Amino acid sequence: MLDFRSIETFLWVVKLGSFRGAAQRLNTTQPAISQRIAQLERELGVKLLNRDHRVASPTPSGRQMMVYAEKLIGLRSEMMAEIGDRSAMRGVLRLGVAETIVHTWLTRLVKSVNDVYPNLSLEIEVDITPNLSARLLAQEIELAFVVGPLSASGVQSRVLCDYPIGFLASPALGLGKGPVARHDLARFPIITFPRKTVPYESVRAVFERPDLPPIRLHASASLATVIHMAIEGLGIAVIPSAIVENEIADGRLQLLDTDINMAPLTFNASWLSSPDIAAVERVADLAHQIAQASPSVDEPLRARH
Repeated sequence: MLDFRSIETFLWVVKLGSFRGAAQRLNTTQPAISQRIAQLERELGVKLLNRDHRVASPTPSGRQMMVYAEKLIGLRSEMMAEIGDRSAMRGVLRLGVAETIVHTWLTRLVKSVNDVYPNLSLEIEVDITPNLSARLLAQEIELAFVVGPLSASGVQSRVLCDYPIGFLASPALGLGKGPVARHDLARFPIITFPRKTVPYESVRAVFERPDLPPIRLHASASLATVIHMAIEGLGIAVIPSAIVENEIADGRLQLLDTDINMAPLTFNASWLSSPDIAAVERVADLAHQIAQASPSVDEPLRARH
C-alpha cells in the first residue's frame, strides 16, 4: 500500500536531483531514501527514476508520478494547515536571515513561532542577501528574509518592511551640529555592508564623484563590527538607523543631518513554490505581522498593508 512517506521521498529526490539531497531535506540517510524508492517502484510495478552519474532523473512513468505526488503532498499540507491543530505543524524549517532583521525583530518572530507552532523548529542562518538568495534557489534553505524581491522563476515573495538608511557617527567626530555636506562626509572613512550587496553599491555610487576626494570605504559582513567601529570614531556608518536606536538614545552615535537621499532597504520573505509549503507560508505570515508592527518601520509602508 502506498504511503505518504514514500511519495514525499520520491518528490524530493526528483526536485533535488539526488538521493543525498533528499536525505538531507528529510533528515534521514541515503540508504533509507533508496529503500523507500525501491518499495514505491515495487508497489507500482514500474521504474520511476534513472540513476546515472549520481543524478536521479524521472523516467516517463516517474514524470507522470510527479504530477500526482505534487497534488497529494499539496493536499495533505493544505489539510493540515486548515484543519489540524497548530501543534501538528512539526518538523524543521531552515530559515535564512539578513543581519538587519537579526538586530530588529527576529527574536520576536522566534518567540511567536515557539508560542504558535510549538513543534516546529527553526534552523537559522545569518548571511548577506546574495548568499541567502543562492542558498534558497539551491533549496538549502526553505525561507529567506532578504533585500528583494528575488526575480527567479518559482520564487514567491511577500514584502515585510522598509528600513531607511542613515549616516551615523560618534559625537567625537564633531558632525552632529547641523547639516553635513557630502564633501565633509567624504573626509572620513565610510563603513557599511559588504561588497556585492545593494547598500554597498548605493554608498559607493554616492561618493564616487570627481568633485570628491577618493572614497575610503570599509565593508563588513558583521553589522556588530560596523556599529562598534562607528562608536569608536573610526568612520561614518551607513546602515539602517533602526538597528542602532539604543546607541542613538544613549548618545554613543548621532544620526547626521545630510542632503543625501538613500533608498530604503525593502525586505521580503521569499520561498520556492512547492507542494509542501504550509509551514513556510505560516512563518512568512507571522514575520509580516511582526515586521509591520515594528515601531522603526516606515509609517508610509505600514499604512499600505
